[in-house]
Amino acid sequence: MQLIKELVTVDHHSDTPVYLQITNAFIQNIRKGRLRKGLKLPGSREAAELLGINRMTMVAAYQELDAQGWIEMLPRKGTFVRSDLPLLTPAKISGESRIATLPSGTAFSYDEKRIVPAPLHDFLPSGALVLNDGFPDPRLMPIDELMRTMRSLSRLPANRKYLMYGGAQGTEALREKLAAFLADTRGLPVTKNNILITRGAQMGIYLAASIIVSPGEDIIVGTPGYFSGNLTFQQVGARINAVPVDEEGMNIEAVEKLCKKKKIRLVYVIPHHHNPTTVMLTPERRLRLLQLAAKYKFAIIEDDYDYDFHYSSKPMMPMASLDGNGSVVYIGTLTKTLAPAIRIGFIVAPENFIRTATYLRKHIDTQGDSLMENAIAQLYSDGTISRYIKRSVKIYKERRDHFCSLLHNELGEHISFRVPDGGMSVWTKFMTANLPEVAVKAAKKGLIMSDGTKHNSPAVQYNAARLGFASLNEKELEQAVRILKGIL
Repeated sequence: MQLIKELVTVDHHSDTPVYLQITNAFIQNIRKGRLRKGLKLPGSREAAELLGINRMTMVAAYQELDAQGWIEMLPRKGTFVRSDLPLLTPAKISGESRIATLPSGTAFSYDEKRIVPAPLHDFLPSGALVLNDGFPDPRLMPIDELMRTMRSLSRLPANRKYLMYGGAQGTEALREKLAAFLADTRGLPVTKNNILITRGAQMGIYLAASIIVSPGEDIIVGTPGYFSGNLTFQQVGARINAVPVDEEGMNIEAVEKLCKKKKIRLVYVIPHHHNPTTVMLTPERRLRLLQLAAKYKFAIIEDDYDYDFHYSSKPMMPMASLDGNGSVVYIGTLTKTLAPAIRIGFIVAPENFIRTATYLRKHIDTQGDSLMENAIAQLYSDGTISRYIKRSVKIYKERRDHFCSLLHNELGEHISFRVPDGGMSVWTKFMTANLPEVAVKAAKKGLIMSDGTKHNSPAVQYNAARLGFASLNEKELEQAVRILKGIL
């Protein structure tokens, strides 16, 4: 145990016997928390060798520590720091009598305000009833197939290289399969060289914004808009200009007016199922936005986080599939397809941008989980993901219909909403009650939901929230609506 050698120093020229030097050193380090309660200590022979002393001297030190109650020597088990340590007195006289912890703050200064605070929360209790922001149901995920594929791949000697460093852009296998999938389902004429694998869409937004925008430059977002995306744009130092989002998506006339007044570097848009309102950007507005990008030379980040989940008709092709000028950086994710913990997303863009984004990604994270990426590629190859998406779309459509029916029949007098064409949530405005108060009361009754305040702006208090339906089955949706009805 090398730690003992670093913590205990023996002075052979001291008048204090060596065994007492060792005893006192152990006591001080136990008091300071460096030798924690319950720690198994090396045997007397090993400890003597580490400290360069006679074994009998070490035995004497251990016997003294045992007699004072600092350690316990258990036959056939070993020597341990006691869990019930002697009283450390007098506390007011010696600082050594307190179990040490890290300081509450740093001794050096740094600009704490330079980092934009973001909401932090831990995992919710298992079985909690949650109307979340619109996430997939992990109970439907093909977890057995994924784990089986990962085990199978890990046993192959040829795949051991994927346990080492390499592949900052993502594994070639996943990028090839993803390129084919995007071409077949979204009309994106891409190759593996146009794709960077990320840890979810949020990383993709941060990488793209960091590359495109310098501090103080102007960008455009929709309002109400994606809360986490706006925090990211604040973090990179962008000056955020918000334009309205109506029933046809982002107001492109407002975008054009801003372009005539300011040098716009970036427009962030969610054309499918806008977050939070779930509306779709119309074909006419998509084409007009592409024309403006070509004219005013701004970049478009097209966040297509849940393209696969459309229920009323076939979804429109992404703007990236219509872009002949290289204006669009297209961002997608498997997090909303499989489960939030599966941190795999992607950026699609011209090769020069992908190369730069790969450099930045390597500075931040070196690379992704290569074995997981190859397993996902295999699930694309054998059709597992396609079958899963088809099955999930059917189930989520049924849940959407059931949830919207419940909202209309049980809460219709108190709320306003439109049935979304796709996605996993319903943008719901509360007409007769204060939403933050509703959320507090719901939590007391066992229902966790957003209070909607993150969507508000200084000018507008929406009193609305995204109520996710995809991760709850029909009985759970009925239970959630029953709780809300009791409150409203």
